[in-house]
Amino acid sequence: MMLRRGFILFLPRLAGLLVVACCSVSIVYMLACTPKGDSQQLALPRAHSPTAKEGYEAVLQEREEQHRNYIVSLKKQIAQLKAELQDRSEKLKNVQGQLPGPLDTRLDHSSPEKAQANLLAFLRAQIDRAEVHSGVRLATEYAAVPFESFTLQKVYQLETGLTRHPEEKPVRKDKRDELVEVIELAVGSLNHPEGDGNAKHRVYAASDFVEGIYRTEKDKGTLYELTFRGDAKHQFKKVVLFRPFGPVMKVRSESVNMADTLINVVVPLAKRASKFRQFMQNFREMGIQQDGRIHLTVVYFGKEQMSEVKSILENTSKSANFKNFTFVQLNEEFSRGKGLDVGARVWKGSNVVLFFCDVDIYFTAEFLNSCRLNTQPGKKVFYPVLFSQYNPSIIYSHHDSIPPLEQQLVIKKETGFWRDFGFGMTCQYRSDFINIGGFDLDIKGWGGEDVHLYRKYLHSNLLVVRTPVRGLFHLWHEKRCPAALSPEQYRMCLQSRAMNEASHGQLGTLLFRRDIETHLRRQSLGSKKT
Repeated sequence: MMLRRGFILFLPRLAGLLVVACCSVSIVYMLACTPKGDSQQLALPRAHSPTAKEGYEAVLQEREEQHRNYIVSLKKQIAQLKAELQDRSEKLKNVQGQLPGPLDTRLDHSSPEKAQANLLAFLRAQIDRAEVHSGVRLATEYAAVPFESFTLQKVYQLETGLTRHPEEKPVRKDKRDELVEVIELAVGSLNHPEGDGNAKHRVYAASDFVEGIYRTEKDKGTLYELTFRGDAKHQFKKVVLFRPFGPVMKVRSESVNMADTLINVVVPLAKRASKFRQFMQNFREMGIQQDGRIHLTVVYFGKEQMSEVKSILENTSKSANFKNFTFVQLNEEFSRGKGLDVGARVWKGSNVVLFFCDVDIYFTAEFLNSCRLNTQPGKKVFYPVLFSQYNPSIIYSHHDSIPPLEQQLVIKKETGFWRDFGFGMTCQYRSDFINIGGFDLDIKGWGGEDVHLYRKYLHSNLLVVRTPVRGLFHLWHEKRCPAALSPEQYRMCLQSRAMNEASHGQLGTLLFRRDIETHLRRQSLGSKKT
């Protein structure tokens, strides 16, 4: 009872204390949250003063005005920040515009220091753009840029073509010098580590190099990762180097007028009248009708089928009103080099572009323009890599019939290959051919003469343009290798014959034809039983 009575007496006091506490908190909150004026905090009016209502209204009005001013001030600050941000963005764009970009170089040549700084900044940025520190997301498995590996003696490469091997010594001087330079630079960095002072450390040599891998991103640079033997059995030193590609720089811009540039197509021939008829159909359509700036020189060996060949040439001349041709007959054994040399020297007009061609070649009008654009007297000769057609009877063995020739000339893996071991089709100005010394006339028969001429140009100061072209085709024909050829010529002939038949997959299908037929019979018997 006493406890209950004490509790009841205590309740009014507790309630009073709570009221006082709430009032105190409210007053403190109002004092803390009321915006200060320019000079001092506004004072609250006394609760029981005669002007209490008017005072509160004045305070509220003043406070509302202050909040309104505060909002206006914030809006001004936001506007100023936006203006400053826009100004800085413009300045950043101007700075970036002054740096050399991937497609345009804006180097200030009047200020070498600035140009050097800009170029250095660009080269450093190439490291961040390339896949050096981290990978990038790729759309398909074919988008990945593969590495190739190398040792002190060998390079192991994926893209071999028909002339290179999966494992080989670097033959090209630029590739050999590139890898030697990289290894020397890596050895130097190991022997002079940064921030090591005069501390003693092991001296590395090229013999400590174990292996390296490298790959090139065409628009960024080449990444090298080199591994060296370490101080213990299972320890290694790894050096990562990057050769950044610089910005694209304009060399020149010029107009090229080829309206009056004549091409003299020189064709050596012996017999093969049916092939010459097919060649003249292509020559008439592409050379006479579409291009129109062309001359034909035929150098014929012997007399067999000569009348038929001359008749084909004369019929084309009459039907197409074409007079720009020369026919030369030689009573001697066929020699491709001799025929081309005679055909080039028999020309008596002004300097002309010579296109050395064979009777089993198909060319387009676009190729003739490429022939003109990639030759320049005293400066450039053109060695196109043509697309060689596989045996149509193998390619289209699963078709009802072999399609027309124009439909066969498709550049695909299944239809042919880039003949990168052949140098017989070439364009050059007659003056360059004469000055270089022409063909080696001691070479008889098939093959070898084109390589000798190619090497002459490589050993000169002329620029040799070597590239695959989409408008030049070698038409398939059965190839025979005469016993009279020299061992080297016979080997080259057999190599060309083997590469000329079909792709690896198609030859494999022929090799395993019996296995395929057996499998099909088993499948047929199984389906009948079920």
